[in-house]
Amino acid sequence: MAESRGREKQIIQERIKKIENLRKEGINPYPNKFELMDLRTHSINIKEEFTALKNGENSRTKKVIAGRVTIKRSFGKLSFLNIQDLKGTIQTTIQKGECPEEVIKTFKKIDAGDIIGVKGTVTKTKTGEISLLAQEIFILTKSILPLPDKHKGLKDEEERLRKRYLDIIMNSEVKELFLKKQKFWQAVRNFLQEEGFLEVETPILEASAGGAAATPFETHHNALDTDVFLRISMGELWQKKLLVAGYEKTFEIGRQFRNEGMDSEHLQDYSQMEFYWGYASFEDGMKLVEKMYKAIAITTLGKLEFKAGEHIVDMGKKWKRYDFETLIKEKTGIGIYEASKEDIMKKLDQLKMEYDPKVDKWRLVDLLWKYCRKSLSGPGFLVGQPVELTPLAKRSTKDPRKVEQFQVILGGSEVGNGYSELNDPIDQENRFNEQRELKEAGDSEAHDHDETFVEALKYGMPPACGFGFSERLFSFMMNRPIRECVAFPLMKPEATSAKDKKPKKKK
Repeated sequence: MAESRGREKQIIQERIKKIENLRKEGINPYPNKFELMDLRTHSINIKEEFTALKNGENSRTKKVIAGRVTIKRSFGKLSFLNIQDLKGTIQTTIQKGECPEEVIKTFKKIDAGDIIGVKGTVTKTKTGEISLLAQEIFILTKSILPLPDKHKGLKDEEERLRKRYLDIIMNSEVKELFLKKQKFWQAVRNFLQEEGFLEVETPILEASAGGAAATPFETHHNALDTDVFLRISMGELWQKKLLVAGYEKTFEIGRQFRNEGMDSEHLQDYSQMEFYWGYASFEDGMKLVEKMYKAIAITTLGKLEFKAGEHIVDMGKKWKRYDFETLIKEKTGIGIYEASKEDIMKKLDQLKMEYDPKVDKWRLVDLLWKYCRKSLSGPGFLVGQPVELTPLAKRSTKDPRKVEQFQVILGGSEVGNGYSELNDPIDQENRFNEQRELKEAGDSEAHDHDETFVEALKYGMPPACGFGFSERLFSFMMNRPIRECVAFPLMKPEATSAKDKKPKKKK
């Protein structure tokens, strides 16, 4: 380890010396722009255009490329640079007698990790490698720190996430992951806009954390001298106020925040989409959502089937309906309406599931459901949820103990939630009051009472369906933990001193 650090220190010193020498020669190692940028008509991924070339043949076609040097090699009169950009990697050849002397001089000043521009002719080497024979080389950025070892890469997960830029440079799969993520969200946006939905923006800072059962982040607004919260939903109550205003179809894609635990499926800061559809019910919502998920999969993956953990999910299959009450009864023997809180705690103990004994019965019922869902591959919809768990949804006309809610089930988890929106202001106010009592009793995830929303409902909101999902759906499609699907996830600060690294003593 000490030897490795010593070698890195030596490399850094050598590179700083090169930078100093370049400046003395009147060469800026960090120019303001690439002078041939306008001629850079190709990305590095130009190999397919020249596959017809014979081995050893030079097309004499001039191209301009730019990117990062990942490998530098020399074999006598022949030298090579591998240059990488967003689309791929190409080999650049520097050969004595074929390239200008200035190119050979510049090559000696280049290190792996530098960003350079190259103008040259496309050739196919004797071994069949499409290459660019350099006629001009431009140093665009000198790197000081060496790239990780090409074969070892970044093995430590924490280091990969802290230095994600290096992870992307060294790992083409990670680079492709975030290109797919852009396709994913663009597919969502395109689908909804084609279905006639209007994209809107709603506040991130709110006076009341409404629209979901979650623990918010709290801060203080100095100018207004009031406490505010980072939103825990994608503007649910705001979008429903827009329904009151007369907008019949709206959606928003943005960031939301929940001050809760982290695991392979949950983060505190993540992207979410929610839509609200006037004059539609949860049955209409299920039809639209199934169609949307299939469109997203085709655009993102090019197919409808993918692996999520131990589950194989085929969204082309018939989507099932899972009844909340029936499923829990089948898998645990608990009748959720007849069982007492003590009965449910006893069952959770048997299942070795952790729980907070202070929360109300229905929070414990939700934990039973979380146990049951693990075996469901989907695709399907969970329906028949108790009204106590969803205070913003309309009661079922078939069973008033339940709500008209649907949750998308894929890979043993919920990856989407929607319902027929409650638009009865009296029922809504009563449910908010019940939630207030739960919050006062210690339930940090109970809904806040939003009087402004109830007031808006009293003016009249049309019947509607609302639905939302987070980027967890993307992580399921990629079969990766959600933290790996975020370019720069929030991390604990690194220890900066030996004192910081010492484990804290237990009190």
